[in-house]
Amino acid sequence: MKLVYCFASMYNPGGMERALLNKARWLSVHKGWEITIVTTDQKGRPTFFRVPDGIRMLDLGINYTDDADKSLIGKSLGYLKRRRLHRRKLTEFLNGYKPDITISLFPAESSFIPGIKDGSKKVLELHFNRFFRQQYGRKGLTGLIDRLRSKADERLVRRFDSFVVLTEEDRGYWGDVPVMTVIPNAAMKLSSADYDSTSRRVIAVGRLDRQKAFDRLIKAWSIVKKSPESAGWTLEIFGQGEDEAKLHSLAEEQGKDAGIFINPPVKEIGKEYARSSFLVMSSRYEGFPMVMVEAMACGLPVVSFDFKCGPKDIIRDGENGLLVPEGDIEALAQGMKTLIADEGKRDSMSLEARKVIETYAEEKVMARWVDLFGSLTKK
Repeated sequence: MKLVYCFASMYNPGGMERALLNKARWLSVHKGWEITIVTTDQKGRPTFFRVPDGIRMLDLGINYTDDADKSLIGKSLGYLKRRRLHRRKLTEFLNGYKPDITISLFPAESSFIPGIKDGSKKVLELHFNRFFRQQYGRKGLTGLIDRLRSKADERLVRRFDSFVVLTEEDRGYWGDVPVMTVIPNAAMKLSSADYDSTSRRVIAVGRLDRQKAFDRLIKAWSIVKKSPESAGWTLEIFGQGEDEAKLHSLAEEQGKDAGIFINPPVKEIGKEYARSSFLVMSSRYEGFPMVMVEAMACGLPVVSFDFKCGPKDIIRDGENGLLVPEGDIEALAQGMKTLIADEGKRDSMSLEARKVIETYAEEKVMARWVDLFGSLTKK
């Protein structure tokens, strides 16, 4: 079988990039399928994660991001021009390559790809959630555009042969979409090292931007450090992004004794999980929190806001982690203090956290993808 995955670029150290390469590797190795990843904005930059042997990479050179600094009108006109070029180049490639299935991970081609009549089945794979277009709560004209695009998504997803979301929670937000199915990301154990509950280190991982909301985490940590139990404990954040300077400044305001360290992303994050006592997630939203299941697979309990979407599906509050009300910084701080003060609780939660592998094992998750692709090509 020949599969084409469409994505913006592969140079960032993100969860979507890692999940895509993991799937491509598994399908290539275990099924012998031919996998091509088609990008629009790679610009010759190397991929952050190693591309598995046998996976083909093709960049169309559309470069949507070149319009990022333009005015709203400039962005809109540039987008329409680049989308026409994108459609022409992708249509030419698909008609020549003749894949069995073409999968869009919801960048620009999602708006036109169902109309490309190359013979392949079209799959839309959403790594965000139903409300991602309205995440910034923008007002005025941009806010209106966000709401209109979000409404248009309800019609768009029905044009595909299959629409895949990552959580049961998100499925409920979309309502009755006949072609929708739920397939989560797999929980990959990224370290062979044993979990060490005596480590006095809390870890957080993700892009340094509004979505991951590490500003909320730093504020909660400033509360934690006022408690005597937190003496000697540190908070280690791994990531890069547009909020880096802002977060460094916020961390410095807490003082050197706060023990806050903001580190660049690393390729082998599993080694950092193994050196930590628990993970904290302060995101405003997720499609599926890859960091959460990967850390839990390494034995880490999790303290997390109850954001949309994912924590409700993964965390059993009080058993394998602690779930606190979305946006309640005091509650997030209290959750961290609870685990810091109780090594026995960290140990017992660690044993339960590891069981995430049973639910999100790679073999189980990929079997669902194989079944889906098989059913589509039989139609």
